[in-house]
Amino acid sequence: MTDPRPAPVSTYRVQVRAAFDLHSVAELTDYLADLGVDWVYLSPLLEAEPGSDHGYDVISHERVDPARGGDEGLVAAAAAAHGKGLGVLVDIVPNHMGVATPAKNAWWWDVLQHGRGSRYADAFDIDWDFGGGKLRIPVLGSADDLDALQVQGSELVYYDNRFPVAPGTVDDGADARTVHERQHYELVDWRRADDDLNYRRFFAVNTLAGIRVELPEVFDESHRTIVGWIRDGLVDGLRIDHPDGLADPKGYLDALAAATGGRYVLVEKILEGDEPLPDDWATAGTTGYDALGDFDRVLIDPAGEGPLTVLAARLDGPTDWKALIHDTKREVADGILRSEVLRLVRTATDAAGDTDPERLADAMGELLTCFPVYRSYLPRGVEALDTAVTEAKRHRPDLAPEIDVASRLLRDPSTAVAQRFQQTSGMVMAKGVEDSAFYRSTRLGSLTEVGGEPDDFAESVERFHARQSQRQDAWPTAMTTLTTHDTKRGEDVRARIDVLSELPKEWSDAITTLERINGFGDPTFANLLWQAAVGAWPIERDRLQAYAEKASKEAGVSTTWTDGDEAFEARLRDAVDRVYDDEAVAELVERIATRLDPAGWSNGLSMKLLQLAAPGVPDVYQGSELWEQSLVDPDNRRAVDFARRRELLAEIDEGALPAIDETGAAKLLVVAKTLRLRRDRPELFTGYTPLTATGAAAEHLVAFDRGGAIALATRLPIGLAERGGWGDTVVDVGSAPVVDVLTDREFQGGELRVADLLEHYPVALLVEVGGKP
Repeated sequence: MTDPRPAPVSTYRVQVRAAFDLHSVAELTDYLADLGVDWVYLSPLLEAEPGSDHGYDVISHERVDPARGGDEGLVAAAAAAHGKGLGVLVDIVPNHMGVATPAKNAWWWDVLQHGRGSRYADAFDIDWDFGGGKLRIPVLGSADDLDALQVQGSELVYYDNRFPVAPGTVDDGADARTVHERQHYELVDWRRADDDLNYRRFFAVNTLAGIRVELPEVFDESHRTIVGWIRDGLVDGLRIDHPDGLADPKGYLDALAAATGGRYVLVEKILEGDEPLPDDWATAGTTGYDALGDFDRVLIDPAGEGPLTVLAARLDGPTDWKALIHDTKREVADGILRSEVLRLVRTATDAAGDTDPERLADAMGELLTCFPVYRSYLPRGVEALDTAVTEAKRHRPDLAPEIDVASRLLRDPSTAVAQRFQQTSGMVMAKGVEDSAFYRSTRLGSLTEVGGEPDDFAESVERFHARQSQRQDAWPTAMTTLTTHDTKRGEDVRARIDVLSELPKEWSDAITTLERINGFGDPTFANLLWQAAVGAWPIERDRLQAYAEKASKEAGVSTTWTDGDEAFEARLRDAVDRVYDDEAVAELVERIATRLDPAGWSNGLSMKLLQLAAPGVPDVYQGSELWEQSLVDPDNRRAVDFARRRELLAEIDEGALPAIDETGAAKLLVVAKTLRLRRDRPELFTGYTPLTATGAAAEHLVAFDRGGAIALATRLPIGLAERGGWGDTVVDVGSAPVVDVLTDREFQGGELRVADLLEHYPVALLVEVGGKP
């Protein structure tokens, strides 16, 4: 096995898919090296469901997906990256496999064909006894659809779905229903998944079946190819998708470290508030959602909280975040994830004594609802269970005896029910919060982001500095991010929405007018939708229509994925169309969007510089070196115009100082200059010292010294303009003369006027004269 590569200085995430495969990645590496990137960061590569653009539905662990360039594509991409001095980080999916097309997944097909006798029967997390010895597959439109089954050779066929027939179960003349009854699986109405499913999934996705990597043989077989990438020097580090779904995340990371020689590993772990990442995990840290919240909130005006909360209440929107997420999480525990709750009860039956199973299920559902973090890692984290018990009894005092029974069972890390509860709590949190409450809490859309706490409206500069200092001390090589494939809005959409915290009266007036001239019957959702529209403006009609459909169904108030309200959806489509077709509506949306432009661009540059210069390993999501104004997936997986980015970068390298405008070229300058400095002068980024401005506009500056590189960023630009600019505000940058890496302008040391430092851009990156690469 080759020697480990040092931890990355920065990364650049590329969504690898059929339309941009590994051979395309190889051709991109020269641009990434020119941009200043240290490692290329690739989305999942193993063979996935046919047509999958994201790659998280792995169907085979044996090879790189041919649609993504195959094994030879990875060899080409790795060789090109390494040849340009870039490391390679790859996203892997240990928690689940794609089972939407059974014939494509050899493990799943074998289980369907041989049942408990399959060599892969233990690889999937199946409750065989609950299914009467059969695996329940929720694919039928209704129970009557069994009449649509056909036997074709050695397969059972249901429309486009194919399933294997167990050997010796087809007699001459046997009808399809009879053959179905003889199989190791049972095809059931898809609606039964909520209560009767007997296999663990990724969240509530029936076509993603959980696997048991805690079993050594499953770990070995599912990671053989991945470990081979490391051994052969193709891949330098790994990003671990959804570790909270695993039975034993720490044990998994230990096994992975042993198999890979302790390579650089990141975990996609969402931390709540000040929740710490377990310090005994074999990882460099998280993928950065916790950092994302800091960069957003330090740019939000706390003075906007009151007016925007009043507006949300007037629109009949929820303003009590804790009450909202209690309700949405309970909906999930009683709805799409009830099968998981019932499995907890079945797992606990023997130890629960004579406790009534229905009441115990109710108590388990309430504990999952009240659990304050994604999961605990027993024996660590029992205080989270204590909090959940207290809150559950407060909400449901009638269940106190059953809550006590459940609490006793869940404290022992050796019990199966305690282990499974830990795997389940994250599902309820993700579905109840990220995929529901985030679409109902609408006072400021930029707050409802993955890993965020919408109740935490803004972050002071002092707290921002404290958080960065903590990251530098505890997790200096953890990732930081602003945009990912999972974010609800791209970073520059959020930067523009943040401006509304400075313009609450103007936004309230605009929403009032929009409701009058373009209402569609859900004013709370309208607040979210029109924020997304002005944040992503100018946005094409089809993209806004797609967002409106997805977001409204995720909110689950006026329509849902499973029980759509056609009349509401028609009104919603018409309202979006009127943004483009109705002169009055179009003028209003355009006016607000244009009002956001200057401050939104300022926020975008500030947010990017803070992320790139702060402690941690900054990731640049594909294309976000220009304005990143995508919305929720799949919008954020659109093709990137790299040819245009190459052209603009060449102009910058020829000395251009781009204007701050709709092209985003000024952002590209900030990205390239900062990434190059971090890569070429890493010794300038080894510490963290907050810098404090003095003067009338001091509150509008965020500044810090990383040990030689000084970052300066503007916050609250509307307020800054209203007070007449920086005035006499100064900041002490040290005694030595400095140069702004972004503009090549030189300054004497000491106390410098911020107005001079930020004359050209709202951000600056200073180093001592002579210290540029």
